[in-house]
Amino acid sequence: MISAVDFVNMLFYIALIILVIVLIVLAIRAIQTLNRVDRVLDDINRKSSKLDGVFNIIDGATDAVVGISDTIVSVVANGIENIFNRKRVKKDE
Repeated sequence: MISAVDFVNMLFYIALIILVIVLIVLAIRAIQTLNRVDRVLDDINRKSSKLDGVFNIIDGATDAVVGISDTIVSVVANGIENIFNRKRVKKDE
């Protein structure tokens, strides 16, 4: 007849074997999932690299618009400043 200690040891070993098998299956599934994620990321990188040219064009256009608007704002600000300076000069005389 089997003693209680031997029975508990057998249960422990069976549970350990089941745990190892489950961990192996989970590791294999994790590797498969990571491979799929890697393929998706490669696809996203490939598609986003095609859009880099469009973003560069938009960036250049934005820089041009900002440059023009800065020039216009500085001209208007200088004109307004000159108008107020003329009034002060006339009042001082």
